[in-house]
Amino acid sequence: MPSAVLHIPFPDDVLLEAGFSRQVAAQKMQQLFVIDLYRHHQITSGKGAEILGIRKYDFIRLLAEAGVNYFDYTESELEREISVVEAWGR
Repeated sequence: MPSAVLHIPFPDDVLLEAGFSRQVAAQKMQQLFVIDLYRHHQITSGKGAEILGIRKYDFIRLLAEAGVNYFDYTESELEREISVVEAWGR
């Protein structure tokens, strides 16, 4: 898969004060960007995991740590899921 390299200027003193190396800061920024894409329904969890080079389970855990719901249902979608589960019980 082709990939883009982004160069983002960022003050070194802020990184140092936060305790980040450039490599760790770049990784954190990549994670935050991918999480934001997922949050806005622009990529799937599988694609997010693929971009970050981690397992889907680890991506779901990363979402939880960031306070992003993996199960992001609208009220009508949730009602539909509940009705399906109830139908299984019959």
